[in-house]
Amino acid sequence: MRWTRNIRAAVLVAAAALGLTACGGGGSDQPAAQSKGGAPIVVASFNFTDSQILAEIYAGALEAKGYPVTRKLNLGSRELIYPSLKSGELQFLPEYQGAAITTGFGKDAVKDAAGEHDQLAKLFEPSGISLLNYAAAEDKNTYIMKADVAKSKGIASISDLKKLDKVVMAGPPECEKRLPCFQGFKDVYKLTNATFQTVQEAGPRVQQLNSGAVTVIPVDSVSPLVGDPQYVALKDDLTIVPTENVVPAVTKKVLDERGADFANAVNAVSAKLTTDGMRELNKRVDSDGEQAAAVAKDWLKQQGLG
Repeated sequence: MRWTRNIRAAVLVAAAALGLTACGGGGSDQPAAQSKGGAPIVVASFNFTDSQILAEIYAGALEAKGYPVTRKLNLGSRELIYPSLKSGELQFLPEYQGAAITTGFGKDAVKDAAGEHDQLAKLFEPSGISLLNYAAAEDKNTYIMKADVAKSKGIASISDLKKLDKVVMAGPPECEKRLPCFQGFKDVYKLTNATFQTVQEAGPRVQQLNSGAVTVIPVDSVSPLVGDPQYVALKDDLTIVPTENVVPAVTKKVLDERGADFANAVNAVSAKLTTDGMRELNKRVDSDGEQAAAVAKDWLKQQGLG
């Protein structure tokens, strides 16, 4: 899950963030041939699978157009990345609109993709960061339960969980107090029959769901579990989870220097990204053991962008 602490909590670690990003945070620097000249564009990612894949996809597409790129991948959460993005040390970050608004800036997201794009653009603007087009692809909290249980009890949405005598959600500790997670089950869905159980790691959460020890667990919408017939993804009928469309956040300096051709190359990638497609790419890395860079390269070739 992409749980990150609010950026406002990062005051004490801001100085450390620069040091982390400067060394790449465990990622790798891979400058491309500088056929278009100028300094390499520094592309960053968070420390989870689809963020790294997305960074590789955008970086590869730019390299294919002759732009020099340096990768700084697997850097951690927003509290570590945002200070370096705002300083210009990092220059390109594939973001997720809803999470950027809620955890990056501590604001309530408007919960529709176009509105969130406008909202996030205004939040980033004072820091000299702009947004390009958002993609159809989303990575957001999704709630799954066993398909046989859902079918036998007639459950298709989160609201339908009221039909059960008791509901146990297993999730990471942050979930309990967050509105897009268990707090929303209580405050918005009014599930008085629901209790929360902290299970830090995703694997054990799935095991508990399979065993029947818990009723429902949160997963990412790009998780292969969402498309697995053993499970049912419950409809968020009261919309506690904001949209999380992928959107490239790029420093205004880079956009001004590189111009319309650069923006067009990035927007061409975003136009091809889908949630189902990202789920398949995630599966290839997380389940099949492929490298994010190789998976990204294949995708770009298939889309005619690499």
